[in-house]
Amino acid sequence: MPGLVSCLGDLIVTGILILFSDHVQSEIWTNEGTFCFYLGQRASGHCGWVCRSPVEWRFNGSSVPAGQTHKGSLTLLNTTHSMEGNYSCHDERGTLLQSIKLRLGHPPHFVRVSCRVPNHMNIYCSWVQTKTTHLPTIYTTSYSVNKAREVDPCKQEDIGVNECMITNPPFWTSKVLVNITEINPLGSNSTIIQIDVHELLKPDPPEDVRVLQVEGQPTQLLVQWSCPSSWPAKILPAFPLTFSLRYRPIGSSYWSTLETEENTSLKIMDALVGHLHQIQIRAQDALINHSQWSEWSHVVEARPWIQPWEEPTEELLDFSFPFFNLSFPVRTTDKSPDSSLHQNGSLGLMILLGLFAAVMVAVLLTIIALLRVRQRKQDNVKKQELTSMVKMKSIPI
Repeated sequence: MPGLVSCLGDLIVTGILILFSDHVQSEIWTNEGTFCFYLGQRASGHCGWVCRSPVEWRFNGSSVPAGQTHKGSLTLLNTTHSMEGNYSCHDERGTLLQSIKLRLGHPPHFVRVSCRVPNHMNIYCSWVQTKTTHLPTIYTTSYSVNKAREVDPCKQEDIGVNECMITNPPFWTSKVLVNITEINPLGSNSTIIQIDVHELLKPDPPEDVRVLQVEGQPTQLLVQWSCPSSWPAKILPAFPLTFSLRYRPIGSSYWSTLETEENTSLKIMDALVGHLHQIQIRAQDALINHSQWSEWSHVVEARPWIQPWEEPTEELLDFSFPFFNLSFPVRTTDKSPDSSLHQNGSLGLMILLGLFAAVMVAVLLTIIALLRVRQRKQDNVKKQELTSMVKMKSIPI
């Protein structure tokens, strides 16, 4: 009995441990009893008695294959994700001695950072992993100006969204250093990039684009818009915007462009009469000419002013010709006739004249035929008279 008590008193439980290159508090990652290891490497652990009582290792409740255990030790070679789970060791009576949860993954790596500057008051930076770690990960984000020692936070508003915001960066410099540090249980790694705020400055597209017809002007269109909502009105006096407008008739592959500074309206003077046009607007900081143009606004379609159609009135016009007295209705208006109506009227007149000429030819042919018939009858009568006279002369008196 004292020997057994001695064995119980000398119980040694050795968990699987890992050395971190940088210390990270484990409680921010997982619950107690969870251990993280390098994926693809060898992991080992020991659970046994000083008096060498036998133990059994189990993985998710099932016995571990014999090839992975030796004299109470557990060895995992070339670890894979299939080996993640709950490991426990038990004595010969099945009593639980120790359990751990194993997670496998990679240490932090560099991230790919991109920043956008929609105005002079905010810088938004986002990032994506270049290598998936398969482990719980957090990020610390900060920035400094011109390699200054003072470091300010880049604020992360939503946990789990890889984006941070720099508010009110200094106006007197354009160079900013951004630091994104990735941290997981296997270590940490920092990615530092330098950005040029002026070169990245790119307003959002103009909003509320409207296109109006100009009364009585079939070649003009009035275009109006609003500054992007992300460019606050309070900074417009100090940081005005310049705008570029492009337009084209539908079906054309060529755009015409106009530009204006500060104004939020432009008039197109050479629109194609009667055609539907496409119009878009974009914006740029008016003071920093090497900044970027915004994306084009959504397409707005519009057609220039068209003269309203007036209902025509009908009048009866008489056209008199020899042998005929014809009359037909002709539509007339107080305005100048449309060219198509004029062409239709001319065509009708040509048809009428053609019909008249055909009738005249038919009449003339009829008269000629009658005259020829009459002439033949007269010739026959004369022949009969001459024959009679010859016969009378041949009779003796």
